[in-house]
Amino acid sequence: MESYVSLPYMVAPELLPEPLPTIEDIAASKDILKERGGLRVVRIGKHFIVKYGMQVHLLEGENMLYVKHFMPASVPTVYAIYSHQPEGKKYPINYIIMENISGQPLSSCWSSLDREEKARIACELRKHMNRLRQIPSPGYFGSIGRRPFSNDAAFWTMYHIDKCPPMGPFDTAKQMLLAIAEDVRNLRQDLETGRLMHEFYERVFPIVLDSQTSVFTHGDLQRKNIMIADDGAVVIIDWEVAGWYPVYFEYCLAMSASYFMDDWHSWVPQILDEYLNEFPWMEMHFRTRIF
Repeated sequence: MESYVSLPYMVAPELLPEPLPTIEDIAASKDILKERGGLRVVRIGKHFIVKYGMQVHLLEGENMLYVKHFMPASVPTVYAIYSHQPEGKKYPINYIIMENISGQPLSSCWSSLDREEKARIACELRKHMNRLRQIPSPGYFGSIGRRPFSNDAAFWTMYHIDKCPPMGPFDTAKQMLLAIAEDVRNLRQDLETGRLMHEFYERVFPIVLDSQTSVFTHGDLQRKNIMIADDGAVVIIDWEVAGWYPVYFEYCLAMSASYFMDDWHSWVPQILDEYLNEFPWMEMHFRTRIF
């Protein structure tokens, strides 16, 4: 049975490597690892990474805690998940405080690795993905706790409430696929092509993209989201879009995000089972949403 934590969440003080940084400490940090829109990632000292902002989804922290229960070595430890409402501000700021993995992202070192090291990393990732697939399915498609998807891995009009289709949870893959087809029409609602594409996807998707069960999926398995620790451990970060998806989604998303820029795409089949029939259809859909 699924379980997820009640928020706000904080680990017991005796389990911390040192006291948690305060909101003031976080705001004052100059060690900025990532910044875009309403999201910032900073490093605090040698122990903590903090992801915070109005566009940070606390569900990411919940996803990490959930996965940590099944595969402890593959996910950073989460120390705190909470929101803070600044005085005079309309929206709260969300915070996820997690373990700092000392190392480097795979995107920074991949080109310098020899084939043997690439094979080792791919093997470790295959083990992680196999364990992820072994988490018992709750029988629906959506976020943990039988909640709607809250990300843009499947739906791109989520930030336009007047346009967004139902985002789950869905009892069947067909329901999810029909909602994705509706999302395409909403994304291009001012164009005749949006209506025509919706009609096509609505007819074809349930035939070519069927899936009898959902599997827990990271949803953004790119090298930038894979950390190689100083001791060689392979750790997966950025669990924002994780959830219960059709079995082929992970492979299709990973292949699409490879952009065929180097040899990474040739290693994806070493990490994930291939879904060669589904990938061209999903890739067409992904490109539809971009152009």
